[in-house]
Amino acid sequence: MSRRCQVTGKGPVYGSSISHAHNKTNRRFLPNLQKKRIWVQELNRFVTLKLSANAIKTINKNGTAQIAKLIRDNKIKVR
Repeated sequence: MSRRCQVTGKGPVYGSSISHAHNKTNRRFLPNLQKKRIWVQELNRFVTLKLSANAIKTINKNGTAQIAKLIRDNKIKVR
């Protein structure tokens, strides 16, 4: 699977590592992804998703209704 959040769509971004001598080399900044098992009341089951830390905080604040809608619209594939 790709390193991409299933809810927010956050993925890797590219930038430069800069040494003390100010030499630049290309590098990749990866999102803070966590595998999270969430109970979705609307679907009456657990769902395992790969989420960014930001998405986990948003779900904790707003609830799982948004996830249930994305799953029903087939925008998120769930095992």
